[in-house]
Amino acid sequence: MQRDNTYFLIFHTIHDVLRVEKILKKQGFTFELVPVPRNLSSDCGSCIKLNDNIEDVKPYIQNIEIDKCVLFDGVNYKEASGRPWK
Repeated sequence: MQRDNTYFLIFHTIHDVLRVEKILKKQGFTFELVPVPRNLSSDCGSCIKLNDNIEDVKPYIQNIEIDKCVLFDGVNYKEASGRPWK
């Protein structure tokens, strides 16, 4: 069974979440603004659930500070290593 990879982009403030939401919407990416999953921490409580490839998104959000980028493979959450957005 193939699992879908989903990224959760977690920010320090809701202002950054809304800023990234606006950018991603303008570029036509597939995403949702969702509450941070309970087993992940966050300062602002909201995050972006990204269904597109993180590599495609990087150029558009590289100047925005992201607290964590977490990969969800359908079963487990794993913090993406090496800050993939930079």
